[in-house]
Amino acid sequence: MVNRSMDQDEMPNEIDFQKGVRGIHHIASGARVLMPVSIERGVWEFFAGKAEKREVAVSELVSDILRREIEIHEATE
Repeated sequence: MVNRSMDQDEMPNEIDFQKGVRGIHHIASGARVLMPVSIERGVWEFFAGKAEKREVAVSELVSDILRREIEIHEATE
């Protein structure tokens, strides 16, 4: 591949994938994914309090709640 400057929207004619790694960004089924999410402070405080009472991590509690919401949504479609 020839090194030259390109316009922002221009794609190169060829791309060298010789050092590429197959599947490097694959997320396995059932894997835990760290995904930064912004929520309102009051919402965080509510779930943090519930998680503390249940002695579970906030992420575990929120994942359970979202999983139930998905099930409800799919059942009502």
